[in-house]
Amino acid sequence: MKILFTGGGSGGHFYPIIAVAEALNKIVKERRLLPPTLYYMADQAYDSRLLFDNNITFVSMPAGKLRRYFSPRNALDLFKTAFGIVKSLWKVFKIYPDVIFGKGGYASFPALFAGKIFRIPIVIHESDSSPGRVNLWAGKFAQDIAVSFPEAARFFPPAKTAHTGNPLRQAILNPNVSGAYEFLKLEKSIPTILILGGSQGSKLINEAILQILPELVESFQVIHQTGKNNFTEVSKTSGVILAKSQFKERYKPFDYLNDLGMKMSAGVVSLVISRAGSTIFEIAAWGLPSIIIPIGKAVSHDQSKNAFNYARSGAALVIEEENLTPHILLSEIHGLMADPERLRLMKEGAKSFARTDAAEVIALKLLEIALAHEV
Repeated sequence: MKILFTGGGSGGHFYPIIAVAEALNKIVKERRLLPPTLYYMADQAYDSRLLFDNNITFVSMPAGKLRRYFSPRNALDLFKTAFGIVKSLWKVFKIYPDVIFGKGGYASFPALFAGKIFRIPIVIHESDSSPGRVNLWAGKFAQDIAVSFPEAARFFPPAKTAHTGNPLRQAILNPNVSGAYEFLKLEKSIPTILILGGSQGSKLINEAILQILPELVESFQVIHQTGKNNFTEVSKTSGVILAKSQFKERYKPFDYLNDLGMKMSAGVVSLVISRAGSTIFEIAAWGLPSIIIPIGKAVSHDQSKNAFNYARSGAALVIEEENLTPHILLSEIHGLMADPERLRLMKEGAKSFARTDAAEVIALKLLEIALAHEV
């Protein structure tokens, strides 16, 4: 039994694939089935360690990105895509998987194209409330389609579309309170805020936080994931800003929070400030109130739609980039933290939105198709 995963370009595509692979390996072990051979086809491995840990073989495949804006790189990437299609026909034929799972993104196109040519069963998953171009195209011939937002279902044939939520890895699914205060060097009596700018960090959010940092640490502890490329600058600037503050130890900057750091942070914080990517689903699974700041519409229409669709559950407050000022952010933080009843309702909204079994549901469908195709 062979299963081919494809997708990439960002952690939002890659990590759900890992979550599904984890669920597959768990189900196979529990049911004492022969373990499937797993492959991941994309233009880059993204995280070789996670692929190795889940017994996934990486298959390199060139793929070009078609940008929504004018760029000379679009012409070059068209050649990359064409070369990737030719190469994928050979590599997919050589593997000949029983089922292909496509997570979307430009990196999934060559493998899905080859799967369509060879009539291999295809399952796709769409993370955004408004599907990307590759998934819109693949939805026309995919056998089954899973969506994270119910709003995305209207773009696909109803008979083969299911609202599953977004697959989440077990390593970050459940917040960890035990030892968290000691690990993060926090005081239990002071409320804590977690700031996430996506896997690369967000300069816009970082700058807004730095401008209100002295006021923030007067009332709260702050765990701040700055992004690896921003960490040095943010650390130096915050050091200067808080040099004379008696509360400077309440600010905890990190370049990147690993799985343990993220779980422990989720276990102790009262509020999350985040972008509107796949982190939304983690925040919902943790049952935490949030302020969501989507990337501007000029760069990403998806994040804005995701943010407002998530906010309809009552779980979050949305501040669009064009409305984001340090003082508006500070005012909203103080307003929420001073209103326990609203925080309680936001927690309930987050929990009602969360679907923590998405990886297992998709894994079961892949096994079902693969076993039937194998016979």
